[in-house]
Amino acid sequence: MRKILLFLGIAFTIQITSFGQIELVDNFQNQTLSSSDKNNISANEPSRCIFAQLYRLEIPRTRPKDIIIRHSGYSLLFNEGCKQANWVAYEMTEEKTHNITKRANKFIPDPLVETGTANDQDYAGSGYDRGHMAPAGDMGWSVTSMAESFYYSNMSPQEPGFNRGIWKKLEELVRTWAIDYQSIYVVTGPILTKGLKTIGEHHVAVPKYYYKVILDYHSYGAKGIGFILPNSSSSKSLQSYAVTIDSVEHFTGIDFFHQLPDDQEKVIESTLTLSSWIWNSTNSSIQREKRSKTMQCKGITKAGNRCKNITHNVTGYCNHHVYQYSSSSK
Repeated sequence: MRKILLFLGIAFTIQITSFGQIELVDNFQNQTLSSSDKNNISANEPSRCIFAQLYRLEIPRTRPKDIIIRHSGYSLLFNEGCKQANWVAYEMTEEKTHNITKRANKFIPDPLVETGTANDQDYAGSGYDRGHMAPAGDMGWSVTSMAESFYYSNMSPQEPGFNRGIWKKLEELVRTWAIDYQSIYVVTGPILTKGLKTIGEHHVAVPKYYYKVILDYHSYGAKGIGFILPNSSSSKSLQSYAVTIDSVEHFTGIDFFHQLPDDQEKVIESTLTLSSWIWNSTNSSIQREKRSKTMQCKGITKAGNRCKNITHNVTGYCNHHVYQYSSSSK
């Protein structure tokens, strides 16, 4: 634990590199909730938890000149200076864990990145794996999504022991969570800083750390978790690399899940409760049993009355009053 705290303290001082972006060509990011919209979400529905229906919730906040590249299985923001994505985002569902096609293994430049991506020659002889941000294992639900997962815009140079070890374990865990929770939102990427080592003719940056943030957001409850892992082999548990989403935002300068209603976003992104996540098959059955039980929300309304919403959330609070759970647990 002391090592993790030391690592976080050091990493907080990292100055994140900012590269110039080009003109926005995709307007879907503008379809988000304004502050007034968030405040107007009804809190008076007695039959269910407050659950905002949001469009492309996985997409982080962007700037007006950012170009969002959209593929069938994932979206990304490409970093021209580092020749890889700042982030890769997608919704992973239980249905998408059922593969219908084999692994493609054909790495090709991304045709939608007009300024060009890395290529085979950049990685040849470098000693680094072409590490997926959106794993091929998450994209086997269609031939197209599988092929697109091998675009070089979805690759980042990773140490072999990392890519084939703990990073692979995390990817497998995320797929398990997609089954356990029916669907989750995933954002993954490298932590790109100044002065990184590069490989190849296109000077592909070699990150020292990678991150992944996951949001489980349903009518029965909501929770979030982040991970920051060094680009090296590790025999430690995945739990030892778990952090709050707020911590990942501090490292990367990226605003994740910004479309969430403000009170929900504040609690979800600042809270890390490892016991709320399923880490093995035994806990999986226990968590499913808890989730199958409904209860009246423990929250208190502004009028001082017991909330009438029905929730499956293991905390006992509906999404609208989840911030009260955070206060009561202190």
